[in-house]
Amino acid sequence: MRSREFDLDFRDRASRTRSWGIALLSLAALLWTWCFWLLLTPYEVAEEPDDQFPEECESRLFTERGTANEGLFREDWCQNERDWPEALAVLGLSIPVSIVGVALFTNGTVSLRMSAHAQAMRELDRLADARKT
Repeated sequence: MRSREFDLDFRDRASRTRSWGIALLSLAALLWTWCFWLLLTPYEVAEEPDDQFPEECESRLFTERGTANEGLFREDWCQNERDWPEALAVLGLSIPVSIVGVALFTNGTVSLRMSAHAQAMRELDRLADARKT
């Protein structure tokens, strides 16, 4: 019975590892969504606090105007509001989260499959031994 208890404990740990991988991959998906939202959605910029008529800005990715570094020099408030480094920082943060998530998910899944395979092999050996006797 000790090997059965060990196997059940092994499967439990593998399931937890796989769950952590799924959680990290979900977090990475949220970070990717946030990055895409920053780059693809139009937005508004108020030049002053309580501005009644904020300036409407194009999405950051599809704008044809100057770079964010030139924005305030030309009095273009849109260019300075959503800057590239913020979106790239979010994307950069998602990379290690994704890598660790994939590694944990893969490790947990392979461990569960190998444990199931080992259990099936033990059952086949037990059936073969029963037929011989």
